[in-house]
Amino acid sequence: MELAIKKGANAEELAARSRIHPESLLDQDNRIPFAKFKALMRAGKELTGDPALALHFGEAYNIAELSIAGLIGQTCETMVEAFAQLGRYQRLAADFDVDDSSGERFMLVREHGEIWLVDTRKDPNEFPEITESSFARTASAARALQDGTRILKAIHFTHPEPSYRAEYDRVFQLPLTFESERNALLLTDASFLALKFPNPSRYAFGVLSERAEALLEQLKSSKTTRGRVEGLLVPILHVGDASIETVATKMGLSRQTIYRNLKAEGTSFEKVLDELRHKMSLNYLSNKKVSVNETAYLVGFSEPAAFSRAFKRWTGKSPREMRALKIDDERIEAS
Repeated sequence: MELAIKKGANAEELAARSRIHPESLLDQDNRIPFAKFKALMRAGKELTGDPALALHFGEAYNIAELSIAGLIGQTCETMVEAFAQLGRYQRLAADFDVDDSSGERFMLVREHGEIWLVDTRKDPNEFPEITESSFARTASAARALQDGTRILKAIHFTHPEPSYRAEYDRVFQLPLTFESERNALLLTDASFLALKFPNPSRYAFGVLSERAEALLEQLKSSKTTRGRVEGLLVPILHVGDASIETVATKMGLSRQTIYRNLKAEGTSFEKVLDELRHKMSLNYLSNKKVSVNETAYLVGFSEPAAFSRAFKRWTGKSPREMRALKIDDERIEAS
């Protein structure tokens, strides 16, 4: 969107055509539905009059600007380590159906003494702009890393040669093959994998990896019925309307379907609600700024006494005992 605006597209029209509300972009960890990204890319191409916008997007923006996966890669010591981490966290950048059983989008394949970096994304010609931007980004990054030595030898595309072939030649500066059997980059040799990054940082790697693991867990939860139910319950607990009927309406499913799906996941709506209240209560009481009565309200209990009974069932202690215990622990640590 930023690139298209720089090239003359109208910001409001981009947002309207893609149905991406600008506020949804404020959270760097928010996820945009892929269909909206496709609509944005194609609206951007039309509004800028630039059919090669995807190539220019890949050329202009490093993956570290777009995803925590790219940041983690830059903290690694070698390229092979970076590939491993990108494979693990690639779902944080985008979810794709892939042909490989490992679930990884990019695979290193050795054939006839050659090493290929193969994009295993299914149906790539349905939206070749992803191939364009990904490969342009990789080729640009390879040129930035290399020290007088060529890293890439050739590139293959499954889609037909476009009308803007000249831009391909300028961006990639490599032999290109169109209508190939796969989207792949041919490496010059295996020495590329041992290439060292200029500024590796184990500290930054640890911090970013911890955050990435938490985001992966959130992503995993969002794909289960339990995760979706929890996500809908959190913002409505305090209003006292945390019912299966409310959640069913928001999900567009029947109560019976939600009950059935939760049962298949080994749980129930009542158990999900109870465990969520338990977890959130502990979080609130760990913060000395939230009182017991306020915590009861925030997790959906109209009466503090009912909250105290539930809390004692969860932990064996009253909320005030637990809060006092945590404060005492902090004093011990401070001393």
